[in-house]
Amino acid sequence: QVQLVESGGGLVQPGGSLRLSCAASGTIFSLDAMAWYRQAPGKQREFVAQISRGGSTNYADSVKGRFTISRGNAKNTVYLQMNSLKPEDTADYYCNAGFSGNIDYWGKGTLVTVSS
Repeated sequence: QVQLVESGGGLVQPGGSLRLSCAASGTIFSLDAMAWYRQAPGKQREFVAQISRGGSTNYADSVKGRFTISRGNAKNTVYLQMNSLKPEDTADYYCNAGFSGNIDYWGKGTLVTVSS
């Protein structure tokens, strides 16, 4: 079994920054890519950013140049540095961890609110 725990969400003013963290624990020896998704009220969950075990990254167009995804040295932690936040970035942010055999797990989410 795998557990993902996100942290770092909160209320921030437009133009501000937040750093989200997600730690994976449990049976994680085959952990591969990790990613962040988000879901705004009344909208479908959407992809934000992904990082492979080797460090390759890709981003949604809406966050390129503003968000940076990274992994800790132990590879079981993923971060999302969010700069120049906009009100439209308001959402629940979910951590996703992929494993061999096309198995993935989700965290419970952390709320980010961008408002003045």
